[in-house]
Amino acid sequence: MQTGTDVLTEIGDLIREVLDEPDLDVPITRETSFQEDLAFESIDLVVLGTRLTERYGPAANLPAFLAELSLQEIIALRVGDLVDHLTGGR
Repeated sequence: MQTGTDVLTEIGDLIREVLDEPDLDVPITRETSFQEDLAFESIDLVVLGTRLTERYGPAANLPAFLAELSLQEIIALRVGDLVDHLTGGR
């Protein structure tokens, strides 16, 4: 079973792949914001969702996770929120 720290590291690697920036200047922590810190666009979320499904299977369904959030929650989404989704809050 993967810990939140393992998943955080893997998500960080996937984010760097999606942004095509292996040497990204922004540290990716639980508090890193997809919009403010990483300047993620909607297409970046789509690509990340695909990569998450490839890595974690159908349970990682990012569109379903985002559908449960308000627009403000999506705008404020942090990497830690995604880690919690993938680990069941562990």
